[in-house]
Amino acid sequence: MDVSRDPINMTYIKEASEILRQGGLVAFPTETVYGLGGDAKDKEASKKIYAAKGRPSDNPLIVHIAKFSQLEEITANLPETAKKLADAFWPGPLTMVCNKNEVIPYETTGGLDTVAVRMPNNPVALALIEDSGCMIAAPSANTSGRPSPTKASHVYEDLSGKIEAILDGGPVDIGLESTIVDLTEDVVTILRPGFINMEMLKEVVGEVRMDPGIVYNDKGTTSGAKPKAPGMRYKHYAPKGDLTIVSGNEEKVISTINQKTESAIAKGSKVGIIATSETADRYNLGQVLVIGDRSDEGSIAHNLYDILRQFDELDVDIIYSESFSTPNMGQAIMNRLLKAAGQKTIEV
Repeated sequence: MDVSRDPINMTYIKEASEILRQGGLVAFPTETVYGLGGDAKDKEASKKIYAAKGRPSDNPLIVHIAKFSQLEEITANLPETAKKLADAFWPGPLTMVCNKNEVIPYETTGGLDTVAVRMPNNPVALALIEDSGCMIAAPSANTSGRPSPTKASHVYEDLSGKIEAILDGGPVDIGLESTIVDLTEDVVTILRPGFINMEMLKEVVGEVRMDPGIVYNDKGTTSGAKPKAPGMRYKHYAPKGDLTIVSGNEEKVISTINQKTESAIAKGSKVGIIATSETADRYNLGQVLVIGDRSDEGSIAHNLYDILRQFDELDVDIIYSESFSTPNMGQAIMNRLLKAAGQKTIEV
C-alpha cells in the first residue's frame, strides 16, 4: 500500500488500522527504519511478531505511541526525566526504557518488568497509531539477524507472505535504529547508540553514562562486558557475505583491503568493499559500493543497511569495510557495523 505521497492515503491507513485491531501485523515506515507492528496490548499479536521475524522471545519489542499520556498509561513510577527527554526529542528517534505496569503484557516486553517506548517522527506511523487506537509494538520489519529495512522493498524481501500488509512510505530518513536510554536507574544510561548522542542527552538531563557492554575501544571493538539490553547481545544486521571491518591509518586500511581482496579473488571468492566517495577510486579489484561521504556522516548512516543488502543481491562471499569514526553518529554506525561483522576487525 503506497502511502508515500502527501497527503497520506487514509484509505490505506484505515485498512491497516483494522488489521491491527483484529490482531494482525502491519509493516510501516518510521524515521529510523521500517517497523513490524502489532497491537502492543495483545499478547497474541506480539507472539506473531516474534514468529514472523524468527526473533528470540527474550528480546523486547519497542512500543510506539502518538502522545505522552500513553507513556504514562503503561508505566509505573515514571521519572521526571522522561518528560524532559520527551519535550526535547519526541517525536523522534529516542526510546525510553521505564518500569512497566500491567497494561502491556510480558509477551511484548520479552518477559521483563520494563517497557521500551518511543514516539516516531513519521506522519504515516503517527497516523497509523492514532487511527488504529492501538499502541503499536514494533521491532524492525526484517528477518531476525538480517540488515534492518530502510525501504518497503526490503520488508517485502524478508516478510512477504508472513504478514498481512506493508505500508510503503518511501525510503526512511535516518537509516539507523533509535537511541535507547534506560530511565530505571539513578543515572540515564544509553543501552543502544543512535542519532541522538550522549552530548545531546547531557544537555537535557545532565549526567549520562554508556552501558559498558557497548563501549568501543580505540581498535573499534567492545569492552567485552555483557550489554544490559537483551537485543544488543545478538548478532544483528548481518549480510550473507563474511564481513570484516578494517580500521586504522587510511593509507594502510586501503592497502590492506586491496591486498586481501586480491588474495581472496585469486582463491575464487567474490569480494565486496564498502568505501566512501573519498576513497572508492583507490580500490583496484572487487565490487566497490560507496556508502556516503565522510564529510556527511548522515549519508553513511542512511545507506548502511541498503549497502549490506545490495551485497546480498550481488552474491559476494567476502566483504571488507572501512571503519567510520565520525564525530556525532560514529558510535551508532560502528555499533551496527561491528554487530553485522560479528565483531570481526583488523587493526592496521
